[in-house]
Amino acid sequence: MSSIFAFFKIILYTPLFNALIFFSNFMPKHDLGLSIIALTVVIRFLFLPLSIKAQRSQRALNAINPHIQAIKEKHKHDQAAQGAAMMQLYKEHNINPVAGCLPLLIQLPILIALYQVFIAGLNPESFSMLYPFVHNPGTINPLFLGFISISGRNIILAVLAGVLQFIQAKQSMAYMKASGGGANPQMAALNTQMLYFFPIMIVIIGWNLQAGLILYWITTTLFSIGEQFYLKTTK
Repeated sequence: MSSIFAFFKIILYTPLFNALIFFSNFMPKHDLGLSIIALTVVIRFLFLPLSIKAQRSQRALNAINPHIQAIKEKHKHDQAAQGAAMMQLYKEHNINPVAGCLPLLIQLPILIALYQVFIAGLNPESFSMLYPFVHNPGTINPLFLGFISISGRNIILAVLAGVLQFIQAKQSMAYMKASGGGANPQMAALNTQMLYFFPIMIVIIGWNLQAGLILYWITTTLFSIGEQFYLKTTK
């Protein structure tokens, strides 16, 4: 287990931490908040092709959902026949049912590492992990834009994160409806509940986290909104 943690630190955690401090060295007054935004945007751009592929795969699955439901109803007492019919349906529409999941699974370890990096970025003792070519700033500037402390809690940022999450979820639901199929009734009901529940949870959780982590969430949510707008305007 220790070797896994060591591998995680070498491959993800340390490079991302160095990238955060590297960006801060070029920001006005070494603003760590601006560095968090910059690093988040870079990471999201690197994974943009995978993210778009995942969302388009989900859109394709949503479009054939009426056929999926029909197959489930027709073969509800024969799982083998149901599975074979499903695979034939996916083949006819050239859809890989797991294509939407794999990119997200690949991103998950990076998101975990980013979470830990943003916490470490507020700790000067972490500078011992800096690469020789990354300048050691000596101190951390915890003020975002000169007046918002990212080392403590910030209810305004937490509420903003919740509002943006609601907008993004609403946009995502509209995007899926526009894909032409029809969502699974149970899934549609769950999505409606999550539309209101998840943003509230974001506000509650965000109120108890460092503002730097909420700044990351705000940035990645804004990026997702822009990404979905792009998908809506392209095939």
